[in-house]
Amino acid sequence: MNAMKRVAGLIQERNRIDAALSACIGRPALTGHLGDWIAAQVFGIELEENATTKGVDGRFADGRTVNVRWYLKQEGLLDLREKGPDLYLVLAGPKAPAAGSRGTVRPMVVDAVHLFDAAAVATELRSRGRKVGTASSVRAELWEAAEIYPRHNPTFTVTDKQRELLAMLGSHSSALRL
Repeated sequence: MNAMKRVAGLIQERNRIDAALSACIGRPALTGHLGDWIAAQVFGIELEENATTKGVDGRFADGRTVNVRWYLKQEGLLDLREKGPDLYLVLAGPKAPAAGSRGTVRPMVVDAVHLFDAAAVATELRSRGRKVGTASSVRAELWEAAEIYPRHNPTFTVTDKQRELLAMLGSHSSALRL
């Protein structure tokens, strides 16, 4: 009974926080919507008006389409679509092996950002006889090559201001320590 009371109280607290987040972003405070909003704020992505547009969350200023993913742990898996966007922008929490969730937590943090060329990653998967779809296993070398934050990547410059914004969401941010 005590555990149930504690959980009920925490859910009520979470609902209040989710309502405040929803008021800020204009959509439900789900990881996908929050990730889209964060990406739009940091990278100037113009989000689609309708959040249910298949495979595309928005566009970069240069017109390239992008699908934003926020994975609370970076497990080497990427949800892809056959007829997807030009790019996948992945906000990722700490690296972790794909494993069961019992006894773990998935805090909402951004420790790294990866920018994948959708066609290139799909081609690489097919060349290895892999399917393009949900939870596609992407080689570690591709994750490393696609990382634009915190490492510097010559294919996509992340400004100091963008780095400052992303750092506020990192595992080591003083704002996130309990």
